[in-house]
Amino acid sequence: MNENNLPELGLIDEHGQSFTYTLKGPGDFTRPLAPFVSRKVYAAAHVIPQMGANNTPGAPAIIDWDATLAYRHELWSYGLGVADAMDTAQRGMGLDYAATCELITRSAHEAATVIAENRYPALGGLTVRDILACGVGTDQLTVNSIKPGQLQLVTDAYLEMLRLVEGSGSKSIVMCSRALAKAARNSHDYLQVYSTVLEAAQEPVILHWLGEMFDPELAGYWGTTDLAEATSIFQSILDKYAHKIDGVKVSLLDAEHEKQLRAALPAGVRLYTGDDFNYPELIEGDGELHSDALLGIFAAIYPAASTAMQAFDAEDSQRGRAILDSTRELGLHIFSAPTLYYKTGIAFLSWLNGHQAGFQMIGGLQAGRSLPHLIRTFVLADTAGLLLNPHLAAERMEQLLAVYGVNVTTQTLTGVS
Repeated sequence: MNENNLPELGLIDEHGQSFTYTLKGPGDFTRPLAPFVSRKVYAAAHVIPQMGANNTPGAPAIIDWDATLAYRHELWSYGLGVADAMDTAQRGMGLDYAATCELITRSAHEAATVIAENRYPALGGLTVRDILACGVGTDQLTVNSIKPGQLQLVTDAYLEMLRLVEGSGSKSIVMCSRALAKAARNSHDYLQVYSTVLEAAQEPVILHWLGEMFDPELAGYWGTTDLAEATSIFQSILDKYAHKIDGVKVSLLDAEHEKQLRAALPAGVRLYTGDDFNYPELIEGDGELHSDALLGIFAAIYPAASTAMQAFDAEDSQRGRAILDSTRELGLHIFSAPTLYYKTGIAFLSWLNGHQAGFQMIGGLQAGRSLPHLIRTFVLADTAGLLLNPHLAAERMEQLLAVYGVNVTTQTLTGVS
């Protein structure tokens, strides 16, 4: 313990060498007293498993619903909307279809209760669709059984989930589909399926373009591997169905591409950045245009994200940008390659901050990152002021080291990569 009463603990670096680390303490973050007005933001939330249950690879998800919904309350209390049943919730990586449907239903019921009871000042006057958006996918299908040309099968799966999400009262996020990537023979097939889904939508939806760095099975989405051609096809959907589209979420980790797409959007269509690398500059904008946000990293940095949005609302863009910049190195690390394992970092910080009893994930995905990677996540989160209870975080980090067989007071760990 140091003079500021903050904990010290022994850690190891990427070479297995031990060092003493002193925590810096939480940042100066605040909950808002009114809804955000300058930016529309959603945090893509993860799910928390029942500790001790059979959440092994390939097993049906067994979810701790109390803890999972409590995490959504935490996000709402900071004024953030929740994007649920997305890839952050391990859609396609442990969250089976039955659990996905239950998650959507439970989250929507919880959101309706929050609105009806006027639970949080930051959400005053908003609707369920304002605070909850849920993914519409096709993961009830067995992808390996899909054959080229089976477009009706994919379309029906999309429509089934669209009815579920719209029926729950939440906003729909039309996700990219692994099944469609297998069934589509060309760009026309993509246009056919998306046209049918958008025509069936009763309320404006968010279209999600997820890059192959997040899901390798989506390589060649929109019928081409050429980014310019893919963008042209995507743009044609936006132009034709602008009245059916609230916004687009772009997760390609390419800031320049997002800026170009943002400038070309039809009037009234938002650009929800999904760029977990370049979000500070994209959300700040260029003075004329800015991106809104639908981000997995916001589930990890939500106190900072909320405080930054409050600064933008107060027309203090310099402070808002500075707060987001202070979290950028953490985002770059959590979403480093292989990017699809970023979810492990989100759950790890949830555990460090006391939102779940153990560092576990459905599908056993907590094994997706190495110990040195997690230690670096710990240090960067603390540097950004995002370990809100430093003593608990330090205690849990020491527990993790012990589980890995590391005792930094007597030895170093060799052979670490």
